[in-house]
Amino acid sequence: MSASHDHSHAPANFNQAFAIGIGLNLVFVAIEAFYGWKINSLALLADAGHNLSDVAGLVLAWGGALAGKLRPNARHTYGWKRGSILAAFANALLLLVAMGALVWEAAGRLMAPDPTTGTEGVTIMLVAGVGIVVNTATALLFMRGRDKDLNIRGAFLHMAADALVSAGVVVAGALTLWMGWAWLDPVVSLMIAAVILWGTWSLFRKSLHLLFDGVPDSVDPQAVHDYLASLPGIVRVHDLHIWAMDTSQVAMTAHLVMPHGHADDAFLKEVTDRLHDRFEISHATLQVVKVPFTPPCGDWSSPQGAESNASEPADRSAVQQHGHHHRD
Repeated sequence: MSASHDHSHAPANFNQAFAIGIGLNLVFVAIEAFYGWKINSLALLADAGHNLSDVAGLVLAWGGALAGKLRPNARHTYGWKRGSILAAFANALLLLVAMGALVWEAAGRLMAPDPTTGTEGVTIMLVAGVGIVVNTATALLFMRGRDKDLNIRGAFLHMAADALVSAGVVVAGALTLWMGWAWLDPVVSLMIAAVILWGTWSLFRKSLHLLFDGVPDSVDPQAVHDYLASLPGIVRVHDLHIWAMDTSQVAMTAHLVMPHGHADDAFLKEVTDRLHDRFEISHATLQVVKVPFTPPCGDWSSPQGAESNASEPADRSAVQQHGHHHRD
């Protein structure tokens, strides 16, 4: 059977956004680290360290996005699309480790506050104010891709969270200047860690899930199964698999059991179009058989009831048809 392949569904190009974001954050890290060292502010030093990890995260995310655009070859038939998932996972892991170190240091400073930070509130406020501008500008660069790509979403969430964190540092600086509370600096650091850990855990969980070929959260696997099972002539959906090729594209394979009738190109095209439009599955491979000849990999409920045992000998005259359809 003829097959149709359309590889025009490449993710949006964020090269310029990554380059600008990395450049802005490197400049800000240098400014923040210098003034944090000069006035011995843990809040500024901690935020500078976190922003440096964000630079590394942006580099990882950019590398993953670029890897996903490498063309497939005979040894990598899907290309290097999983690079964006690896980048998202590494980004989350990096942040979790950095925040663990921050909590440890802040706890020590909370037990032994540094009284010299009480006189440097203005400097803290000014430097953190620059951070609000830099982080907000960087977050806006990734805003349009945050809903479709987990890798881009990670970059957006980190920058947006950093803008909020910088706002918190401004508040801490004002209160330190006004009240002279030396203990406030490590408390703000702990609040920074809590905000970032809360946002990072979701990214860590989702990227780890995708690394182990989990079904993306955007796809309801039972709904996909029920749709396929409801197709005319189909009595059973056999060996259904759904997984993420990268952080924005979903693939699926399935055996459709059709004891009577014949699935032509028009049928397969209509099904793959609906899978894309309804479930955002961009790579669908459907094999139509009269009798299933492979053991199933999972147990699915079916609205149309069970049929013949999947382990019975295959009908050598079974009609096997492969439909591949990729679209934007």
